[in-house]
Amino acid sequence: PPRVAMCVGTCSRIVGLCLLVLGTLSVAANVLLLFPGGELKYLVEGHISKHAKVMPGVWGGGIIVLLAATHITAVGWRCCGCSDCGTRRNAFISAVLSKLALLGATACFVLSGVGLTNGPLCFYNASQQSSGLGTLWGYPFLDSGSQEPDRTENYLYNPHTWSTCLEPAGIVVWNVVLFSLLLLFSAAEMVLASLQILNGCLGFLCGFCEGK
Repeated sequence: PPRVAMCVGTCSRIVGLCLLVLGTLSVAANVLLLFPGGELKYLVEGHISKHAKVMPGVWGGGIIVLLAATHITAVGWRCCGCSDCGTRRNAFISAVLSKLALLGATACFVLSGVGLTNGPLCFYNASQQSSGLGTLWGYPFLDSGSQEPDRTENYLYNPHTWSTCLEPAGIVVWNVVLFSLLLLFSAAEMVLASLQILNGCLGFLCGFCEGK
């Protein structure tokens, strides 16, 4: 039906543009994680959190989502004029790409959550910990015994412990803010990708332009 065709095309345009913005922001947030405090030396020295090095916001919430968003947006705008567009094949492809985007965003969400929970890599005074090894680079907010975060005393709920990290300056806030943003962006991408999967399936069944 014409109304369904127009609705599917409009939804594709909106979802596609939103995913383009979120994918770009996700890449930017992850890139910033590689430069604590805006400084290059920590990346050169290799003093970057392993979860930031994995770059889930670049490949998961970024590139994969942007590829899907580009196709979804293109299909949506072509369907606006209903000229050589909106085929059921394109609708099916958009649904498949949306599934990939959903997987990428989910991976970004999970890895960002782990990075946020474990805390940043920083230079800290280990003599205050049970190890008593003096100052060193490591993850001070991880439980040294089980190598898992202490859920009952998680550093996220104790800002007064953030001063444990001596270097880079403000690394805890930097880590918390950027990983939190990645969580937010990837969660929104998951919702939009799921919506486009349904939208693409509807377009595949009903078509975009047929009968307009």
